[in-house]
Amino acid sequence: MAQYDTIFKNATLVNQDGEGEGDIAVSNGRIAALGTVAGSAAQTIDCKGLHILPGVIDTQVHFREPGLTHKEDLETGSLGAVLGGVTGVFEMPNTNPLTTSRETFEEKIRLGTGRMHCDFAFYIGGTHDNVEELAALEKLPGCAGVKVFMGSSTGSLLVQDDAGVEAILRAISRRAAFHSEDEYMLEERKGLRVPGDPASHPVWRSPEVALNSTRRLVELARKTGRRIHVLHISTRQEMDFLADHKDVASVEVTPHHLTLDESAYEGLGTYAQMNPPVRDRAHREGIWKGVANGVADILGSDHAPHTRAEKDVAYPQSHSGMTGVQTLVPTMLDHVNAGRLSLQRFVDMTSHGPNRLFGIANKGRIAVGYDADLTIVDMKRRETITNAWIGSRAGWTPYDGVSVTGWPVGTIVRGHTVMWQGELVTKAQGRPMRFLEALAG
Repeated sequence: MAQYDTIFKNATLVNQDGEGEGDIAVSNGRIAALGTVAGSAAQTIDCKGLHILPGVIDTQVHFREPGLTHKEDLETGSLGAVLGGVTGVFEMPNTNPLTTSRETFEEKIRLGTGRMHCDFAFYIGGTHDNVEELAALEKLPGCAGVKVFMGSSTGSLLVQDDAGVEAILRAISRRAAFHSEDEYMLEERKGLRVPGDPASHPVWRSPEVALNSTRRLVELARKTGRRIHVLHISTRQEMDFLADHKDVASVEVTPHHLTLDESAYEGLGTYAQMNPPVRDRAHREGIWKGVANGVADILGSDHAPHTRAEKDVAYPQSHSGMTGVQTLVPTMLDHVNAGRLSLQRFVDMTSHGPNRLFGIANKGRIAVGYDADLTIVDMKRRETITNAWIGSRAGWTPYDGVSVTGWPVGTIVRGHTVMWQGELVTKAQGRPMRFLEALAG
């Protein structure tokens, strides 16, 4: 009789072949058997009434380390991730110092290994100054690819000119991720910001600012024959435009652009301030249309924490960004229960999609031979999200007091039960993810 480390029994498994009752057996951190598993295990976990999803991968988080650890660090950010059912993250390069060299990248790998609670990959920042090194940097172990800011946000990473973006695209071979807002237009429109009124944020950073940048970006992708990933789409116009360019462009959407609308500025003030901004309901519905018709490929939280002191400053001196990694799963499961998307579509956007777009090795599916990364959820459980639940050092969420149906109850990373029923049960042992385009060596 087969002997396993752990068997998860009697769950509803959600994967590429649909939903169905079954067991998952785990050995040495990987899935060893599926279906009705015969055998014994050192640990058996009864998951009757629960759904097991492939481990949720949040492909856009800002954990602020090094240099900005008063807001967040790799340990606290990843704590929020696993408390929210997230088993892996792609973390961004706008740190201090910027993650733009082999030395700064490898230092982050060192800082994260064995200290982060989930598995991880880091983006390398693309700049005017490191173009010659990018071909080698994007292949470093644990690198998710190159990230470029075409519009300014937190930090000083910025490549606003077409020549600079083109040079980066020509230098690399992997899919590159872009913050797509037109910096020239942002500079011209600064006078539209109304002091003390965060509702003027989407007036300054208008739909045209985003669309114009994304049009430029797609043209450069076609010119260079490179793959691009357009982050945090916030406009219905971009979604309509990108539908005609899916051969070169993949598309990320965020829970806050799918959940919040212009009324958020009344209730949350600067705590709703993001780049690109939360917009009106017509844009929110346009983004949902992109989810329904498949133009949107994946979900990322754009977890971008700031302290309360930094958010409480009067607009526009207030910082743009909000926490999100811990609330991605519950807010989106609530949308599933409301009928806005299926559970399989959620899995496609948070597990299969990241695997497909970025070529993550051995993650993103419930399949024999894959890492035993599992997100276990109770689709019927009703909970209220609170600031007190948030693991982030920032200690707040824009969803404080919001009740949701659907809740993460277990986070399994490479077979280790990291979170169970809201409690951290295993010490940190996160590792860098591996990528098919960077396996050599």
